[in-house]
Amino acid sequence: MNMSACHIPIAEYKTIYNVADVERAMESSCSKQNEALKTFYEGMKKSGGVRFIVKPSSTNGLEDLYESSPNFIEVIDALKKHMALAIDGNEPMQFTPMLLLGEPGLGKTHFAKMMAKVLGTSFEFLSMSSLTAGWILSGASSQWNNAKPGKVASSLITGDFANPLIALDELDKAGGDSRYDPMGSLYGLLEHDTALHFKDEFVEVNIDASNILWIATANDERSIPDPILNRMDVFVIDRPDHDGSIKIASSIYRDILEQHKWVFDAEPSNDVLDCLAEEAPRDMRKVLIDAFGNAKLNKRDSLIAEDFRNRKVSSGKKGKIGF
Repeated sequence: MNMSACHIPIAEYKTIYNVADVERAMESSCSKQNEALKTFYEGMKKSGGVRFIVKPSSTNGLEDLYESSPNFIEVIDALKKHMALAIDGNEPMQFTPMLLLGEPGLGKTHFAKMMAKVLGTSFEFLSMSSLTAGWILSGASSQWNNAKPGKVASSLITGDFANPLIALDELDKAGGDSRYDPMGSLYGLLEHDTALHFKDEFVEVNIDASNILWIATANDERSIPDPILNRMDVFVIDRPDHDGSIKIASSIYRDILEQHKWVFDAEPSNDVLDCLAEEAPRDMRKVLIDAFGNAKLNKRDSLIAEDFRNRKVSSGKKGKIGF
C-alpha cells in the first residue's frame, strides 16, 4: 500500500506507568519469591514508563483504504471524522471501540492491520476463538505456576507505543471455563476512565491503557454479551460487488509485489482481475501467490488466466465463503 508522502503521523511521548510504582512492587514478598516477576519488573525499570503516542497529521492516508477496501467505506468515513477531530485538537487518535460484523472471508482482520499502518502505530492480533481464560488478556496472578502478564500489559510494556491497535478476532467465538470469563477484562478496558488505571494481575502496577485502539471482528453478534456490544460501534460489512472485488484484487496484487523482489507487470491484466474477483478477499492473496508461482514455472513475467485454473480453494468460491 502506497501511503501519501505528506501523510506522516506525529509521535510524542506519554507515560503509561510510574517507575516508582514498579520499585515499590519489587519490594513485595511476591516479587521476591517469584523470579519471573522480579525479572519482568527489572525490565520495566530498564525500559522506563514512557512510550511513543502517535497523532495523525492529515487524513490523506485514508485514500488508500478507500481504494483498497471499498466494502469498508462506512468504517473509513467514521475514521475520517475522528481523525479530523484529532488533527484539530492536536491530539492522539481516539475512537469508540469498533466491531466489524460480517461473514468470514471479507478481509476484516486484514483491514484492521491496514488501519494500524495508516495510523502509524503497532498492530496486535488476538484470536478470541482460541481464548479459554480471561488471564490471556489481563494476566494471571504471580502466585500461580507459570503465570505471566496478559496481552494488554505485554503490548504496552514491551512495545513502543502507548496507543497500539489491538484486533480481537472472532469475538463471538470466545469461550472456555465460565469461571474465567475471557471477556471479563474487556468491560473495564473498553471504558476510557477505567482503562486509565488498568492493573494486570501478574504485574500489579497501574498501567494507562486508555489510548489503546480496539477493533473486534465477528460473524454473529448474538453470542456477544450486551454490555460489550454497548461499548462498541458496530459496522456491518457486506461482500464487495464485482467492481469492489476488482479494486481489492488490484491492491493485494500491488501489495504482494511490494513485499518481494519478484519481476512481474506492475499492474494485473483485466482477465487476471476477473479471475481474482471470483474469490473471497481472504483467499485472493493465496490464489495470487499460487498464480505467481505458476507463471514463473512457465518462464513468464506476466500473469494470465491459465495461471488460476485447476486450483482447488476450499473457502473462496461464491456461496461458500467461510471456514
